[in-house]
Amino acid sequence: MRAAGISITWRFFRIWQRNLKVYSKIWKISFVPPLLEPLFYLFAFGAGLGALVGALSYRGMEISYAAYLAPALIAINTMYNAFFENSYSSFVRMYYQKTYDAMMTTPLSLEEVITGEIFWGATKSAIATAIMAAVVSVFGLLSYPSSLLLLPLAFLGGFAFGAVAMVFTSLVPNIETFNLPIFLFITPMFLFSGTFFPLDNLPGWARIVAGFLPLTHLVRLARAFAYAELHPGNLWSVLYLVVFSGVFFPLALIGMRRRLIK
Repeated sequence: MRAAGISITWRFFRIWQRNLKVYSKIWKISFVPPLLEPLFYLFAFGAGLGALVGALSYRGMEISYAAYLAPALIAINTMYNAFFENSYSSFVRMYYQKTYDAMMTTPLSLEEVITGEIFWGATKSAIATAIMAAVVSVFGLLSYPSSLLLLPLAFLGGFAFGAVAMVFTSLVPNIETFNLPIFLFITPMFLFSGTFFPLDNLPGWARIVAGFLPLTHLVRLARAFAYAELHPGNLWSVLYLVVFSGVFFPLALIGMRRRLIK
């Protein structure tokens, strides 16, 4: 892609390879959270709170609270992996380790470096989703083969959240400032995107606001794929994530160029 001063070739794949090689050395640590997190949540909310909530009505189906919660956990996992990879981890590589400086002494362009970083964040989300989906499947909470679509969904959602995370990385003056986007952006989505309760329980204005949050659409698609509820209406959520990515990806490239190229 060469437009408006942005130069990206397939060389960005080298950045992806570099991060994969680093990941292969620490995969045992990265493997643990997506393996244990669904067990903790399903036990605390599915077994504990689920006993109080009972069955829920979802698109005319009666499902357990654990079945309602499981796809949302996968969507949350996608958001967290990409966002933290392209915020905290990318900031460390940029500011403390000076990895970006070393990369830009090679024929790689800055845009290729950032693109490789975001693609790696999306890949890490897909890896974590595969692990978490395998754990959740043991409890019979996912329907196959439709749940296989959770993997490309995780990559798309990971790319969207990785791009917006990189925008924040281009703006924050220090690593402690990431507390602001996490508190003001990530935490509200975690709570009010239809993750732990149906959006119908919210006031009308809150449902409208939730409709503009990317995690809302990620959760909708995750539940649709988990329950084999494939219908044309899902395309709107897919389109939202594509447009969201299309907006924040170039903003990330522009923001990082402004930060790194003096």
